[in-house]
Amino acid sequence: MTSVEPSTRKRVLKVIFVSLLLDLISFTFILPLFPKLLEFYRNSEAGPESQSTLLARIFGGLNAYKSAFAKPIDSRYDIVLLGGALGSLFSLLQAIASPVIGHLSDKYGRRAALLASMTGNILSVLLWVMAVDFRTFLASRIVGGLSEGNVQLATAIATDISDENSRGSTMALIGACFSIAFTFGPALGAYLGSIATVAANPFATAASVSLTLIVAETVYLYLALPETLPKKTEKTAAKNAAQPAAVTRTNSHFLLNLVHFSFLLFFSGMEFSLPFMTYDLFQYNSAQNGRLLGFVGLVASILQGGVTRRLSPLLTVQIGVSACLFAFVLLGRINTVGLLYVAATCLATTSATVVSGLNTLSSFEASEGERGGKLGILRSWGQLGRGLGPILFTSVYWWAGREVAYGTGALGILGVAILAFAGLKSPPGSIKKKAKSEKKEL
Repeated sequence: MTSVEPSTRKRVLKVIFVSLLLDLISFTFILPLFPKLLEFYRNSEAGPESQSTLLARIFGGLNAYKSAFAKPIDSRYDIVLLGGALGSLFSLLQAIASPVIGHLSDKYGRRAALLASMTGNILSVLLWVMAVDFRTFLASRIVGGLSEGNVQLATAIATDISDENSRGSTMALIGACFSIAFTFGPALGAYLGSIATVAANPFATAASVSLTLIVAETVYLYLALPETLPKKTEKTAAKNAAQPAAVTRTNSHFLLNLVHFSFLLFFSGMEFSLPFMTYDLFQYNSAQNGRLLGFVGLVASILQGGVTRRLSPLLTVQIGVSACLFAFVLLGRINTVGLLYVAATCLATTSATVVSGLNTLSSFEASEGERGGKLGILRSWGQLGRGLGPILFTSVYWWAGREVAYGTGALGILGVAILAFAGLKSPPGSIKKKAKSEKKEL
């Protein structure tokens, strides 16, 4: 790989961390607001006298879907189903956009692609600020799904500036941003959502603060982020020199993409079903579910900061998948809150390991000129699994019950575990001089 000065690497890592944290905190604002936000639109657009609106037609389709289940689905889940459908839409749009964003970053540079992505993000959040009707809010989600590229481009940038020995710890830093943002962002979003400043859009305060963060992030990136794509940073003489040696492949991208898709297909379905399960078993309300998710985020943050960054990427994936399998088995059988939190600890371990480990493994299998595209395709397959998982998993949950749903999920994750242990291999250099590298990172 192209040599990067330690001072440059440290500076770029700081920019990545700050920008990604701003991006993810802004992104998580809306998560706790979805039920109240969609309820607001339903009350204004989906009443008995508003059957011609887009939202009324969507609720009609959801009711038809619910009637197909043998087990009655309470009307309280209408909003949750719609929120899940919007989440799936966002993920499926990301599956389409991620490879395109990645290939553009390989061609025009990471900085240009990231700033273009941020322009789309600003437009998306601006539409949310102005969303006095559901149609505008839906447009906001569509624009956001097609333009969001911060995470995958931050991953590509981190790979550009890291050598083989430090790559795993750098990817763990990106994972830590997720955990920190998901620990504090939803709570801040819920607080801002309680401050109504515009009657036509009660959530304009949260949307406005989100917009402020996104604009600040964009300005910061424009001023502080240098180009990191090797072919854009090398001198002219180096550009005219011989091309870098081809990467020796240890794991096929097909296998990595398959593991990513399969894992998120089952894991995201379980994530989405968790609030239903805690309500059915323990009558949890939103605040109690929020505390549970906050616990998951906190444990994941601790693991990523102190444990994950010191492990090889393959071992990271294997530990996370094993923890996920144990969580599925537990969730199909638990009957106490104590066991629920044991399962939550396993889920936190999974959140802290699998995706960051797969990103690191994929980066080892790509040359400098194709890294953005390969990581984009990996993310695309993951987002496809994330888009389909909630729909398929909750369908099984309502058709056949909790035990069958989580038992099926456990079998699916067992298949992923077999691929992780028997199919994936450690690339050369991924564990080389590990101890020495970790000392330099501290």
